[in-house]
Amino acid sequence: MAIVNRIAGFAEDMAAWRQHLHTIPELGRECHKTAAFVVEKLREFGITDIHEGFATTGVVAIIEGQGPGPTIGLRADMDGLPIVEATGLDYASTHDGRMHACGHDGHTTMLLGAAKYLAETRNFSGRVALIFQPDEEATGGAEAMVEEGIMDTFDIAQVYGVHNAPDFPVGQFMTTSGPLMAAADSVHITIQGQGGHGANPHDAIDPVVAACSIGQAIQTISSRNMDAFKQLVISLTQIHTGSVENVIPDTAYMNCTVRTFDPEIRDMAERRLREIAEGQAASFGCTVDFVYHRGYPPTVNTEVGVALATDVARNVVGADAVLDNVEPVMGSEDFSYMLEARPGAYLFLGQGKSASLHHPEYNFNDEVAPVGASFFARLVETAQPVAG
Repeated sequence: MAIVNRIAGFAEDMAAWRQHLHTIPELGRECHKTAAFVVEKLREFGITDIHEGFATTGVVAIIEGQGPGPTIGLRADMDGLPIVEATGLDYASTHDGRMHACGHDGHTTMLLGAAKYLAETRNFSGRVALIFQPDEEATGGAEAMVEEGIMDTFDIAQVYGVHNAPDFPVGQFMTTSGPLMAAADSVHITIQGQGGHGANPHDAIDPVVAACSIGQAIQTISSRNMDAFKQLVISLTQIHTGSVENVIPDTAYMNCTVRTFDPEIRDMAERRLREIAEGQAASFGCTVDFVYHRGYPPTVNTEVGVALATDVARNVVGADAVLDNVEPVMGSEDFSYMLEARPGAYLFLGQGKSASLHHPEYNFNDEVAPVGASFFARLVETAQPVAG
C-alpha cells in the first residue's frame, strides 16, 4: 500500500485518538465531548478557521491551500449507537448503554489524520472543508447541516465520504457510480377494532386477524406490483397487540421498513402499502391510522466523483484493491443528503475480519485509519493540484 509516509509516521497517534473516542460514544446530535476533542486536535494542527454548532455539535474546519481554487468537502460522522458494548476492550465505552458499534470513531480519526497532514503540507490549491457530522444514526445530521447552509456558506464544490466495511480485505475500496445505498422509509399502521371476550369473537371487531391479513398481503407488493428486474425490500418488523390470552384487543400496531433506489418505486410502495392496509382492515370491519415516513434518500454517487475517487484509491492501495462497480446495498446512509446537494462519491473501505456493524462486539480496525487518511489527503491533492 502506498500510504502517505507522513501519515504512516503518526499512525500510533491516530490509534490513540480513535481509542479515546471509542471510550466516549455519544448519541444523535449530542456529540459534545467528541466535537470538543475534534476541535482540540484541529487547533493543535494549526487550523484556526473552525466553525462549530451545525446540527447542534457539527464542526466544519477550513484549510487554505496554495493559491485560488475551489473547495472540496470531506465528511466524517461522529455519533455512536445505543448498544451495550461487549468487546471487553481496555478502552471500551465508559458511557453506559452506548458504544461505537459502527466505526464512526474510526471515520472521525481518518479525517483528523488527513487534517493533520493537509495542514502541514498544504500541497493543494483552493480550500478543503473538513465536515465532522453528528447524528448519522438517528435523525439525519447531514440533512440538518445541508439545510443550515454549509455547502453555500463554505462554497463546497464537491464532497466525499468513506465508511468502513467489516469482512472485506483491509484496505480494499468499493463503490459504484449511481445508486450505492438505498432510501430507507418506515411505515406505522395502527388498526382500530373493537375489543371483546375471546370466547365471543362475534361480539368484537378483531384487529389481530386484520393485522395477520395485512402482513400476508403486503408480501405481494414485491412479487406482483414490481418489475422483477428492479429492487424493492419491504420487511414487516413489528406486530404488537393484546396482553391477555382470552381478550380480543381494541388495537394492533404494525411497523415496516421499506428500501428502494427508484423514486417511482418508492411512490408505488407507499401507495400500495396504504391501499392494502386500509382495504384489508376494512374487510374485517376495522379502520387504520396509516403513517408513511420518508427517511434518508438513496445515496447516489456521480460518475465523475467515482472516477476521481477510484483513481486516487488505486494510487493509495493498488489497482487490485479497488472495486468500482459493486452491487448497491439495501442499507442507508444520510451522506445521501450531501450528495443531493453536491456531486461527489461515497466509498466503502475494507477493515478485515470483524464482528458486523451494529454488533456489541464490533471494533474498528486501527490498521485502516492511515489508509483512509491517505485516501482523503491524496483526494484533495489530486482534485486541486497546486498550479505549476
